[in-house]
Amino acid sequence: MEKFNLVDIVVIVAYFAVLTGIGSWFATRRSQNTEQYFVAGRSYPGWLLGISLFGATISSISFVAYPADAFRTGYLRYIICITFPFALLLVSRFFIPLFRRRRIVTVFEYLEDRFGPRVRAYGACVFILSQCFRISLVQFLVALLIHNVTGWTVATCILLGGVFTAYYTIAGGIRAVIWTDLFESTVLIGGALLILFMLLWKIPGGMGHVIAVGVQDGKFLFNEMVDGRLTPISWGISLSRKTVLMLLLVGLFQWLHEYCANQEIVQKYCAAKSIREARRAMWLNCLFCVPTWGYFMFLGTAFYTFYKVFPDPAVSEMLAGTRKAEEILPYFVTTQLPRGTIGLVVAGVLGAATSSLGAALNSISAVAVTDIYKRHLRPEASDQHCMRAARIVTFAASCIMIGGAYLLFKADTLTLQDLWAEFQSIVAGGLLGMFLLGIFTTRGDGRTVAAGILFALAFSAVISAAGLGWLPREWALFIRGHFEGYYTGIVGNVVMLFLGYALARMLPRRGKDLHDLTVWTWDKTCKDV
Repeated sequence: MEKFNLVDIVVIVAYFAVLTGIGSWFATRRSQNTEQYFVAGRSYPGWLLGISLFGATISSISFVAYPADAFRTGYLRYIICITFPFALLLVSRFFIPLFRRRRIVTVFEYLEDRFGPRVRAYGACVFILSQCFRISLVQFLVALLIHNVTGWTVATCILLGGVFTAYYTIAGGIRAVIWTDLFESTVLIGGALLILFMLLWKIPGGMGHVIAVGVQDGKFLFNEMVDGRLTPISWGISLSRKTVLMLLLVGLFQWLHEYCANQEIVQKYCAAKSIREARRAMWLNCLFCVPTWGYFMFLGTAFYTFYKVFPDPAVSEMLAGTRKAEEILPYFVTTQLPRGTIGLVVAGVLGAATSSLGAALNSISAVAVTDIYKRHLRPEASDQHCMRAARIVTFAASCIMIGGAYLLFKADTLTLQDLWAEFQSIVAGGLLGMFLLGIFTTRGDGRTVAAGILFALAFSAVISAAGLGWLPREWALFIRGHFEGYYTGIVGNVVMLFLGYALARMLPRRGKDLHDLTVWTWDKTCKDV
């Protein structure tokens, strides 16, 4: 607390002033319609959207949780990151052209075109639920750092970040989100580089010593913590434990879901000028993200090396698991950084968080208004009415984010990254499987998708109940002993795809125009849109 001085305060105040300025700028140039508010009139270049996608993908989960994972265990989480380029190959080749040709505002409009309005409503509700949890987690992680640095209460820190993010998102829509992403990504990288520079400057032997310790203690390996000991994971196929191959599949499914079924991401490349610019944005984002994730993992190894050289009882508790490992970065910042630099690091974490949160809030608003409110509740509503509804929804989502972050602070969980991964896989409910069934086959309709949804939800409910201890002890032990919760999303999506296709083969086929709805029925003469 005593290290947080006037210079740090000035840096953070300046950061919030820039966000307020961007929001105010776009507030004076209000969007005339929902297409401008949600997809910026489809007018943005690839380089700007690529940076915006990077800002949305690299959140405070990356800034705080990735170093925490590498610090306590090894590079296990990076396995998931390795699959990112391979997922983008599929997205770039198939999903971007399809969504662009449909001129959609939300990704769930495609589900209605392909499977009917009820499937669209289901997908929209699943997305909103999932995003509300995610933004709460992101807001909690950034509040944790601000709390440790400033000494302010956690509630105050959560409220501060939530209010500013809500303001510029409500005021400026997707245009404000995109331009703040540019600023926030710059601040993020600056703060992250400063931390590593200070670590290497303080560690005797610098980079060489970090690498030597990492190699000696197995910190660069794909390890997990088992009974208090680092244990390398195997390479085989298993549904009961983490393996390299299975985590590669988790990563592939996770990134495919993010980039073809996540409105927050799809909304960005729908805002591009053309298919070509959308693809350019995608690959620029990949070029930034993959090394950045690796950088954050290495930062965790540097933390481990530093505190091996300079032992600290509090850090020993984090390694032992009696304190949250996610506290390591805030702890280092507050105890080791010199005066005047803490503010920049805090601003960097804020940049990571608010960049992701702004995009998420705008996407929740887009889905709630376009897919639920206007489609099912007020179909006769004017565009101006929908604009007002969009801002109200953004405000409501911001309140949920703030309240959810506070509940997470009170929760007893040591590995928030695991919590997020398992929750995401459960609530997804086979959503990716729906898109795969719709795009890569000419079979299936609302009936077959409904059956797949019911099975995926039932399966997810059983796995979740076992993890929460809601089943008889013997049943819960059996399920947890034979199935790793990480794989819930894989099983749910695979079942959705294959069960939906199998049922479609057995049921009478309903006549439906599939023009430009599948890879088999594309109009190959269609221009770049």
